[in-house]
Amino acid sequence: MVQKYPETLCYNKLYEQIYPFLSICYRSNGTFRKHRKKPVDRNDEKSIGGSRMKKNVVKEWGTAIVSALIIAAVVRLFFFAPYEVLGTSMYPTLDGNELLIVNKFIYKVKNPAYGDIIVFHTNEKRDFVKRVIGLPNDRIEIHEGSVFRNGKQLKEEYISEKILGDLDETVVPAGKLFVLGDNRNNSKDSRIIGSVSMNEVVGRADVIVLPLSRIDLLAK
Repeated sequence: MVQKYPETLCYNKLYEQIYPFLSICYRSNGTFRKHRKKPVDRNDEKSIGGSRMKKNVVKEWGTAIVSALIIAAVVRLFFFAPYEVLGTSMYPTLDGNELLIVNKFIYKVKNPAYGDIIVFHTNEKRDFVKRVIGLPNDRIEIHEGSVFRNGKQLKEEYISEKILGDLDETVVPAGKLFVLGDNRNNSKDSRIIGSVSMNEVVGRADVIVLPLSRIDLLAK
């Protein structure tokens, strides 16, 4: 399961992770001295010119920062969203304490692919994160501890154990996806909730951003 992560908390968490590193860099480079402004000679034309130049620089930087914030807000609203992983249904790919960046735009320009890790809504009013195993019209079945798609056994290096229990052949309906958790023996997925409608898909999980020790690209 996953939940949408508040953006302000996302920034705070990133700061908490990065701050110790910045502190080390700061200490290793010595102490910065506070800059003291020299008294401005009102009669000095160069000083006046320099003051005006500084004001222009500050204004330009302010405009750039505001523009960047607006662009970031638009990107955040329409293209990406942070999600926190809860639970271990995707273990060992996801341990259950990661912060993910979900690409909400990707499936507007391309179709889902085998192996994509997606976030989607459910009837339980919760969002799940699972891996795409079957696309529309695929025939999926599970037996002898392995998944078979269209009669061919899948080689799944991202799972850590054989699957317990079988699944009779099922055909993925049009407009839907068959999804499974990587922790096959501890996952509520299409074996239980059925195939997932594309209309319920939030997007593709592209990046693990936290913790820093787990930073990785999921979409490869």
